[in-house]
Amino acid sequence: AASGIGKATAELISQRGGSVVAGDINDSRSGKLIAALGGEAKARFFRTDVTVASDVERLIDGVVESFGRIDVLVNCAGIGSRTRIPDITEADWDKVLSINLKSAFLCSQRALKYMERQRHGTIVSLASAAAKTGGVAVGAHYSASKAGIICLTKSLALYGAPIGVTANCVCPGPTRTPLTDEWGDAVNEDFRAKIPLKRYAEPIEVAEVICFLASDAARYLTGETIDVNGGLVMD
Repeated sequence: AASGIGKATAELISQRGGSVVAGDINDSRSGKLIAALGGEAKARFFRTDVTVASDVERLIDGVVESFGRIDVLVNCAGIGSRTRIPDITEADWDKVLSINLKSAFLCSQRALKYMERQRHGTIVSLASAAAKTGGVAVGAHYSASKAGIICLTKSLALYGAPIGVTANCVCPGPTRTPLTDEWGDAVNEDFRAKIPLKRYAEPIEVAEVICFLASDAARYLTGETIDVNGGLVMD
């Protein structure tokens, strides 16, 4: 929640009157976020390794303890890698799949415990255009993890429908975040040239779609994937 699309989403939810509970592994960055959101009257932070079930339980339980309920879960933890298929180690594969996909399952599973009780809630998860293309500037393990998010979203939607819970996902294309900064100028310039709108998304442009899916305006949408990629992938 403390950088990139997650940070933009937390800020936008707060601006629109929502209370925010931020999970992140970075303490200092998260402290600044909570201060910017108006302090503990409006927001809470839990240091969380989203690949560890006990950390996730403490985070989700903390939402309910802090604010009485959990209405929206946004799964946006992720790391990228450009490692070529021949060079991906077992440890590389496990790390990317754990942070990008396992985390979304763990968080969703715990949130559903409360959402089912409430008979209300929505889950929004971040996939990627790479889930549909196999990856251009990222490795197979990243692309596979994000394809898994799309399928997990459909499973959550099927489970959640009878209990008043919706689940959708967003597939951003390249977005101006610390992740794409690591790619370097040459890769970024080449990638921008392939995008019909000829630029990367700003984090807030993805956050706007996430917040739409989290709102009552999207109450009849579930199991859906929305592309936010400037025309890079058109379905």
